[in-house]
Amino acid sequence: MNWVERHWYRPRFVLTLLLWPLEALFAMVATLRRAAYRWGVLRSEGLPRPLVVIGNINVGGVGKTPLTQELIEGFLLRGVRVGIVSRGYGGAGGVPRLVTSTSLPAEVGDEPLMLAACGVPVAVGRDRVAAGRLLLSAHPELDLILSDDGLQHYRLRRDVEIAVVDSGRGFGNGRLLPNGPLREGVRRLETVDAVVLNGSADLDLPLPPSVPRFRMRLVPGLPYALGRPDLTRHARDFKGERVVALAGIGHPERFFATLAAFGIQAERRLSFPDHHAFVASDIPEDADAVLVTSKDAVKLQGGNHARLWVLPVRAALSPDLAGWILARLKIRYGR
Repeated sequence: MNWVERHWYRPRFVLTLLLWPLEALFAMVATLRRAAYRWGVLRSEGLPRPLVVIGNINVGGVGKTPLTQELIEGFLLRGVRVGIVSRGYGGAGGVPRLVTSTSLPAEVGDEPLMLAACGVPVAVGRDRVAAGRLLLSAHPELDLILSDDGLQHYRLRRDVEIAVVDSGRGFGNGRLLPNGPLREGVRRLETVDAVVLNGSADLDLPLPPSVPRFRMRLVPGLPYALGRPDLTRHARDFKGERVVALAGIGHPERFFATLAAFGIQAERRLSFPDHHAFVASDIPEDADAVLVTSKDAVKLQGGNHARLWVLPVRAALSPDLAGWILARLKIRYGR
C-alpha cells in the first residue's frame, strides 16, 4: 500500500489539503459526465436482453468476481441462460472479443477467464455495448446478461444495478479520487437497486435505508495443486512447511486474512498490484508451498506448478440475490 492509499484509510490533514484541488477536478469531470448522460448529451445504449451491472463506488477489490460467480451458479441452477460482458482489465482491450478456452490473460484479462470457467459465454472490451452485441450475436439464446464491474460505464444502459461494499474497509475517508478511494460519492448508493455487504464487520456505514441489502461472506474450499486440481490438502498438511502467501489482487489483505482463518500460517506475505502479470522471479524459490488466489492462478498456469497451491473461495449470500434479481426483472424460470 503506497502513501496515497494509506492516506485514504488513515487520513492526514496536510495531504487532504494538498490533494483537494485534484479531488475537486475529478468530482467536476465525473459530475459533468454523468449529467451529460442524464440530459441526453451523451447517449446510453441498451441491449435486447435484461442487463444487470455489478460494481462498486470505490477502488480496490471488494469481492465482485466471487459474487458474479455465485450469481452465475444461481441462474444456471434455475435454467436461466446467462452471459457476461466485462472490461477485461489486464487484457489487451481494444476490439471486443469472445473469451475462449485458448484465450490468454494478456488478451482478455484474468477475471473474464475465471468467469468463463463457470461454463457461460463471456465477451470483453472497453466498449461494453459493442461487447454485449458481440456476445448476443454469438449466443442469441441468452436470457440475461451480467456486466462485471460496470457501475460507472454509463454508456451501457442497465436494468438492475448491484453495488458491492467491503464492510470491513467501508469508504475510507469518504473522499473522491485521488484524495480518497471513491470513484463516486456515497450518495450514489441511493440510486442503485441493491447493496451487497461483503464481510461480517459492522461498521457504521452511511448506507441508504431504502435500498435492499444482502450479506455476503467468502467461504474457502480445500487448497488444490495448481497443476493438478484433483490433488487437495487440508490446512494441517501445511504445518512444518515454509509457506508463502502471494496475491496480486485489489485487496490482498482479505486473502491473507482468509488463509489465517482457514488455519494456514504464512511465513511471508507478498503483495503485487491488481492484475499483475507474474513472471518466474515473482515466485520465491525458498518456499515449500506458495498459496495463491484463484484469480492469480489463471496467470500462473504456464509456470512451475511444483509448489503452487490455490485457495478457492465461494460467496455465500443471504438472502437469495439471484432469485431477487429474477423476480425484479420478471424473468420466468424452471421451464
